[in-house]
Order: sequence, then structure tokens, then C-alpha cells
Amino acid sequence: MNTKRDQIISTTCQLIETQGYHATGLNQILAESGAPKGSLYYYFPDGKDGLVEEAIARTSQLIVARLQEGLAAYESPAEAIPNFLRSLAHHVQASSFESGGPITAVALEAASTNERLNAACRDAYQAWQKVIEQKLLDSGYEPVRARRLGMLVIAIIEGATILSRSERNVGPLLDAALELEALL
Repeated sequence: MNTKRDQIISTTCQLIETQGYHATGLNQILAESGAPKGSLYYYFPDGKDGLVEEAIARTSQLIVARLQEGLAAYESPAEAIPNFLRSLAHHVQASSFESGGPITAVALEAASTNERLNAACRDAYQAWQKVIEQKLLDSGYEPVRARRLGMLVIAIIEGATILSRSERNVGPLLDAALELEALL
């Protein structure tokens, strides 16, 4: 991290992923990032919403990069996508089931009442779907089918991640990987 601003965003990303949007307070973000109190409104004059919007955008960019890297490792989507889920399962388990689904809490807690955050979540999910869709298109899937499957894959990833975290067991992610392998 280069700047206090980066540290604040990074800390926000982590806290929202592990404890949710409403449970993450500005004072906790400042304390854990080591940033002085005045720096929050200096860098984020819109307050928590502006900060969370940027945290979602950063998280989305990281997930896009991870998806692209993971999918590029395999030629076939039937191999690439399930292996991405297996990798995600390892990540979720290694975090003691505290990580995974980095914008899910915002999407569930705030997006229905906050159009700004809803748009940020929607943009993130659409960006992830586009990565899956492009992999499918590159493998010869028809555009409409690739778009639908891209949405389905993201829905399965998000749902299986929620189940794995709540059950404290990677079984749902691994089962989803097997089913996606058969589907694709």
C-alpha cells in the first residue's frame, strides 16, 4: 500500500468481507488502517458510501484479475471454471471461512436501500460475469448461451460461497465445481 487512502480502502475491503457492511464502522476502519481521523473525509468526502463504493470497485478489479488468471490456465471452460471454484474453496477454508463473497454483504445489506451501492455491486457482478462469458465465447459457445451461463456461474459461485462459509465446510463449493464441470 502506497498511501493512507489505499490503506483505508484495503481495510474497508477486508472488514466488509469478514463482518458485513452495517457492522463495519468508520472508527474501526480508521483504527485498523492506522489513518488519522481527518483523513477519511479528506479522501472520501462522501463518507462511508463513497468509501464503500471505492472498496467494491477495487475488490471487483481484483476478482476480475483472479478470474482471468484462473480461467487462462485451462483451455476448456469445463476445466477452467470448476478449477476456479476449487481454488476458491481452498481460499475460503484457509481464511477459516471468514473470506469469500467479498461484496455479498453489501449486496444483501445495503444495495436494496442505497442506489449508489446497488450500482457498484451490479457493476462488479456484471464485470465478473463478462469474464466467464468471454471464456465461453472464446470456446465456441453461442453469445446468448455464454451470457446466460456467465450469470449462472457467478450465481453458483456466490451461493456456494455463502453456503460454505455458513456451514464452515467447503463441500458446497466442491460440489458446485463438480456440477459445473458436468454442465459445461
